[in-house]
Amino acid sequence: MDTVRRLRAMASLCRQTAAYRPDRSWKLLAEAEFWEHLADAALLEHFKECTASSLDAMPSRPIANANDSGLTAIAVA
Repeated sequence: MDTVRRLRAMASLCRQTAAYRPDRSWKLLAEAEFWEHLADAALLEHFKECTASSLDAMPSRPIANANDSGLTAIAVA
């Protein structure tokens, strides 16, 4: 997650610099978009790794039917 934080900080720095350098703003804003793209990719990879490791750690068990409460109806005559 530290990587994502650093990449987003770079994007923020580019956007801030673009505000003070209008002659280069188009390049700096494009660079900010690039850093954000890298941050999104790193975040996605992090969550994929977390999900894969948590699925490996879970014991396999059959999935219960949501409608099966385990109770049986008793007919009254």
